[in-house]
Amino acid sequence: MSGQDSRRSAGKPGEADPPGNGEATGGTGNSEEIEDTLSLRDTLRILFGASRAFWQVNLINFGDGVAYFGILTLLTLFIANRIGFSDHATSIAVSTFTGLVTLFMLGGGFVSDKLGVRRALSLCLFLLVIGRGLLTISPSAGGDLTVVLLWSSILVMAAAEGIIQPALYAGVKEFTDPRTATIGYSLLYSIMNVGIVVETFLSPFLRAKFGIEGVYAILTGFTVLLLIANLLGFTRKIEQRDRIVHLEEIRKEKDIRSLWEKIRSLPFLDTRFIFFLFVLLPVRTLFAHQFLTIPQYIERCFPAGVFARYEWFAGLNPLIIIIFVPVIAAMTRKVHVVKMMIIGTTVSAITTFILVPGPHLATLILYIIFFSFGEAIWSSRFLEYVADIAPAGRVGAYMGIAGIPWFLAKSTTGLYSGLMIEKFIPAGGPHDSGTMWLIYALIACLTPIGLAIGSRWMKKGV
Repeated sequence: MSGQDSRRSAGKPGEADPPGNGEATGGTGNSEEIEDTLSLRDTLRILFGASRAFWQVNLINFGDGVAYFGILTLLTLFIANRIGFSDHATSIAVSTFTGLVTLFMLGGGFVSDKLGVRRALSLCLFLLVIGRGLLTISPSAGGDLTVVLLWSSILVMAAAEGIIQPALYAGVKEFTDPRTATIGYSLLYSIMNVGIVVETFLSPFLRAKFGIEGVYAILTGFTVLLLIANLLGFTRKIEQRDRIVHLEEIRKEKDIRSLWEKIRSLPFLDTRFIFFLFVLLPVRTLFAHQFLTIPQYIERCFPAGVFARYEWFAGLNPLIIIIFVPVIAAMTRKVHVVKMMIIGTTVSAITTFILVPGPHLATLILYIIFFSFGEAIWSSRFLEYVADIAPAGRVGAYMGIAGIPWFLAKSTTGLYSGLMIEKFIPAGGPHDSGTMWLIYALIACLTPIGLAIGSRWMKKGV
């Protein structure tokens, strides 16, 4: 759901590396050959016996999944009801936050690569403590200071999340070997969603007792504990001991390349890669609507009892992701990523038509289930593909570049989602939610259509 939602060796994507070079370059070919010699049981056994550093990365991944999505799930309601913004202003604020997260990934990836995984995670957690604390106290400040604190918290949290996301994927790159790469990335994606499930289950009870500010205060305190755990449990000695990919050697090789060779290796010059990223833009708008539109859709179109447990509906998505992402990843390791993208995005787009007949509890639940299943088919494979083709030591930078379309989806969706809410499901009624979801479904269908049209060209030479 990540929201949150997320590169390339010198050769073509998917091209086999020279024997013995899979760990150094991160190329897809050699790792796939090694994986094919292992059963799923053997792969899982190796992975679950992985290094302490790998599991430390996943601890932070789990914790940030709890805190980030706990805040994001309630952010639209928090800004509208506690800060007092209009629907349109609220959607712009939330969209700005999520868009900045992805925008900061462009520079954050380079920061992550420069600092290294361990120090990058510590820096991010420190900034997140500050940002989440400012957000929590913003309504009590009053007047213009409330707005200042809100936007300051948005900026600080977005900068931190922009670094932490590529750092987490770089951690998987550094602390797994080619035998466990595919399952390792899908496990990272699933563990993040475990965190979301835990938070969304507890959130309604905490919100009823303490209010949204109380939930945010608890999540801020939880972030403090994560920072302490990372400082004490993820030492420099552990990082150096457990690293499989030797970044220093890669950087030396990279530095002797000519300027032209460096320019040619930039993913911006790969037209297939760029098309692959941007054709996903329409279906990605559906992910943005999960936190821009769904909260107020449930609040205004369903009984109060349903809205009281709103977080549980949001929690269905990560619960399904937890179950199906590793299973689907293991079962489809040999299936071309383009084919998986076509299947998955088709499921996600077509599922949206379920909401067109109008607001019904059964159709809402079916929509969440099938939309999530579509996400499970393609999201982690996309992130694995991008991270796997990146040279070691540059995973963060490539993850940042791959986030550009996600940034566009999140930032542009917020420009019109609030206006659509005001038009089709205004606070005072009448409501016409079916037309709104029909428009969104038609937009999303552009992605599988585009992938199907360009699939042969995208597979050429891959």
